[in-house]
Amino acid sequence: MPQLDLLLINPGGRDLIYQDLGEDLAAVEPPLWCRLIAGYALDRGYSVKIIDSEAEHKGPDALAQEVAELKPRLVGMIVFGHQPSASTQQMAGAGETCRAIKAESPEQKILIAGGHVAALPERTMHEEAVDFACNGEGPVTIAQLLRELSTGNPDFTTVEGLVWWDGKPFRQVRGNPSPALIKDLDADLHGNVWHLLPMSKYRAHNWQCFGNLDTRQPYASIYTSLGCPFKCTFCCINAPFGVNRYRMRNPARVVDEIDHLYHTYGVKTYKIIDEMFVLNDRHVKGICELLSAKPYAAELNIWAYARVDTIKMGQLPLLRSAGIRWLALGIESGSEHVRDGAEKSLDQSDIVDIVNQIKNADINVIGNFIFGLPDDDTETMRQTFDLAAELNCEFANFYSAMAYPGSRLYNLALDNHWELPEKWSGYSQHSYDCKPLRTEKVSAAEVLRFRDAAFHDYFEGPRYLSSISEKFGLETRRHVENMTRVRLRRKLLDHQHDGPQVGSSHAAV
Repeated sequence: MPQLDLLLINPGGRDLIYQDLGEDLAAVEPPLWCRLIAGYALDRGYSVKIIDSEAEHKGPDALAQEVAELKPRLVGMIVFGHQPSASTQQMAGAGETCRAIKAESPEQKILIAGGHVAALPERTMHEEAVDFACNGEGPVTIAQLLRELSTGNPDFTTVEGLVWWDGKPFRQVRGNPSPALIKDLDADLHGNVWHLLPMSKYRAHNWQCFGNLDTRQPYASIYTSLGCPFKCTFCCINAPFGVNRYRMRNPARVVDEIDHLYHTYGVKTYKIIDEMFVLNDRHVKGICELLSAKPYAAELNIWAYARVDTIKMGQLPLLRSAGIRWLALGIESGSEHVRDGAEKSLDQSDIVDIVNQIKNADINVIGNFIFGLPDDDTETMRQTFDLAAELNCEFANFYSAMAYPGSRLYNLALDNHWELPEKWSGYSQHSYDCKPLRTEKVSAAEVLRFRDAAFHDYFEGPRYLSSISEKFGLETRRHVENMTRVRLRRKLLDHQHDGPQVGSSHAAV
């Protein structure tokens, strides 16, 4: 049997990242960049296998044994995650798996790629048990590396975007310039390799199926664009791309993919993984008009990202008719001053008005809020929670500010010698060792305590629970009540005294 050219691994570590929330509540999503890289390599004649260790619950030792049996020419550890921050928090599981593979098969060649790696390629080479790293998005680098490895006398200087150990004249890390970004996404990054994935293992977030919780499976996430033109200080989405650029697929090809997933796997529940789906009006309109014309459009349950300032009210009926039932909005802060500092300059009355109009269009809203942005203090964090409570979105994500590698906030943290997490798992919002940034006026522990209290105050609040009962039914309300019984353990708070609390029925002002 011919040697397998490329084994792509999506690392696990859900328990470390999410604690007890990972077992039933969190989504399990198909790994986008494993798909894209696999399709690119297959189109160039290489044999490819994907192991999704997150979906299949395979630990490092089991993966190492499987790699030893397969003996691939190259292992690609793909650490992109399902949203920008996920790349860094997945590094803990990825690193453990790489060490296990090297312990079992010392000669096995391993390349690591992802947003975190592209932001810190040289550091990654020094810290992880890998032979190569990728300082770009990955597909071109991996295909060129396979070409060189197959010659028996590889010339790594010819591989664009490759970072590697060079032993001449002494051992050092060397890196090549990144390749140009791929322009034709539909031809080169189609990702049409669903047959290589364990499709029965994927499931949607719990909230996406409020009102009908047994529809979380089957599930798929797809993309319609790559990159983002905005420059939010806390975001690291463009680290693998090197520029703030927005590349779009052909709307017809996007809908063809949904059509394939619907008819082949019965998928009706989707995530559009784009960092910013509702942005280019022609792009959004093209996809939604084609989807609306499908006979199964009314069966679809799709969620996507938008910004308050990219929503056009005239779009909403078309979005809803295309099956988009949820929009995630990056509202971030209830303080105009703090939003300005994060380059999210929005008028608060506009936020309230737009959220209400989205709800009136029968589209649910997920509000994303951040505590501990650089200009935050206790009062502005309370303003953020008050705005969340006023909006009363159907779901809310409460984050503590993190300086993710690849973001401008990370560079700012380094320049100012701000204390960062000791381990990569500490960048997870839900991990035991989570450690957010401190601000000039609020400590890291106070930010984290405020975030955790905000979560429970919001989801245990009478107004929210009543609205959930009214809109989604008592079963969903009971589900939310069970969700809030899960209390995250926090190393940072184990020996801390009480700090600022959220003002509500559960914590005094």
